[in-house]
Order: sequence, then structure tokens, then C-alpha cells
Amino acid sequence: MPKRIAIIGDGQMGLVLADALVHRGYPTRMWGPFPDVVTHLARTRENPGRMPGFTLKKAVLVTADAAEAMQDAELAINAIPTQFIGAVWEQVAPHLPAGCPIISVAKGIENGTLRRPSEVLHDATTSAGPVCSLSGPTIATELAAHRPAVMVAAAEDASLARAVQQAFDVPWLRIYTGTDLIGVELAGACKNVIALAAGMCDGLELGDNAKSAVLARGLAEITRLGLAMGARESTFYGIAGVGDLATTCFSPHGRNRSCGEALGRGTPLAEYQARCDSVVEGVATTLSVMELASRHGVEMPITASVHAVLFEGLSPEEGVRQLMSRQSGSE
Repeated sequence: MPKRIAIIGDGQMGLVLADALVHRGYPTRMWGPFPDVVTHLARTRENPGRMPGFTLKKAVLVTADAAEAMQDAELAINAIPTQFIGAVWEQVAPHLPAGCPIISVAKGIENGTLRRPSEVLHDATTSAGPVCSLSGPTIATELAAHRPAVMVAAAEDASLARAVQQAFDVPWLRIYTGTDLIGVELAGACKNVIALAAGMCDGLELGDNAKSAVLARGLAEITRLGLAMGARESTFYGIAGVGDLATTCFSPHGRNRSCGEALGRGTPLAEYQARCDSVVEGVATTLSVMELASRHGVEMPITASVHAVLFEGLSPEEGVRQLMSRQSGSE
């Protein structure tokens, strides 16, 4: 079990994971890429731009010094959004102790390289230990209030997954373990794309039948891609798959669903992103998932429609019409 833990990223997930770790009594340090935000958090214990009303416990050492954050760390946590992992970890990787394992809570696929978060981290930290993906249906505000939630720790190194399970053994979290790292990371990335489509259903006021259809058929196309890439089918019917997908598609707090709803109501994507304080991971991930689908010869009609709405000028209404006019087949 680790004795010192470093969290890279001071956003919502970084904050609530730090809260759980200090509850367990772990010496925890936190570093973020924006010094002004880190300085404010260190002084006030609050990050109102990301988690209004949440106060970080004083036991967490918040520092703008990457070397201090990483000093003697025996476990590191990546809470940086996928598209920024590489650039941020270039700053902290030189200070990471050799062999230190990393937990990642990022959900996405890097644009251009099509690398999963664990792959980006592995390439950025060549002397680090194994990487574990910690994923599941976890609305950060609910974790901050200590409401019950389940997650899965997936790593090719089963002993790392068990260590993560023990580290986060707090009354409001139940952690399962697994070894399907590919499946868990793909499920976490792709569900954000489907959540954009579910949000568009809300914005267009199409009703729950339509949104549930998006969830069910979205899960089918995520599973097809996962199988083509070597993941296990069972992963997509578990916590990181349908569990996370359902929460993301139906929760009013989900960033991707909320973005999709705004698009369905006619708000341009650029306008929504300009006024949103958080990264909407599904937007960039849509580009990567479309490339992966093409590379592996997988049909993903909902993802293709979301891509057309985001980047090709298709209206959400027309996207729905095209999906409903597709040739029916067997399930």
C-alpha cells in the first residue's frame, strides 16, 4: 500500500479523490497546471470555478511546485483531461519517482494519435510503473457529498488494481477490480459521445423513449468498437460501460449531456464552449472515435451523426431524421 500520493489536476475529480484519500489517512499532495488557481486553492481550500461550495480538507498539501508534489510519491493520480495529458505530464514527469504507478481518471481518446489515457501516460513517463484506469458512474458533486457510488479499477497488473481498491476503501465508494484496461478506457471515452446525442434528445424534447433508444443502440456500437480493438464484451455491460453510460446520459449534471441539450435547443457549439468552465471531453473524443471506427471497419451511426452535428453543420433535427430513416435490421 502506498504511503504518499500525488494528485495531478485540481478539477472536480482531483478534489473528490483527494477528499477520499485523506479520509483514509493518506498523506496527499495536489498540483495543478495553472499557478493562480493552485495558489487560490491553497489559500482558501476552494475552487469555485470547478466545484462551488466544496472545501478541500487542510490535510491535503496543495502546491504549485511539481517537484514538491511528486517528492517520494508512491502512487500518482492523473486527473487531467485526455487532450492535455501529454503537455501537462511533460512538466511533472521528470519529478516522478521511478517505478511509481499511476491511476488515471481521464475519459477520452487523444486526437491525432488515437492513444488512450494510459498509453499517453506510459509514453510521457517512461520510467513510471504500471497504469490503472479508475472509472465508473461518478458525478463529482455526489462524491463530494459522500453519496454512494461504485467504480472499477482496471489494470493489466492485477496487484495494482487491488491496491487502488484498498486505497479508496471509504464508506461512500465501492471499488471493483478488473484487468480489461482497453475496455474500461474505451467505455469511458465513447460514452461521452453518446451522452452528447442523449442531450440533443433532451434539447429537442423528443422524450425518454428516444433517449433510451440512443443509450441502448449507443451501447451496441461502443461494444462493437471495443470487441474490434481487443476488449471484453462483459466490460461494456458492467460499471464502466452501461453503468457510466446511463448516468452520463440521464444526469442533469453531466457536462456532455448538457452540451448536447444546448445544441438541441439551437446554441452553437462554439458559443456553448466559450461559456462553459469545464472541458466537454466528448467533443474532441468524437473526432478520435470516428477515426477508430474507420480504422477498424466498425459501423457507429449515432457517433457519425454526432460528428456531423458538431463538425459538418448538420442540424440535430436532421441527424435524428437520418437515424430514424436507416434500414431496420435484427438487433
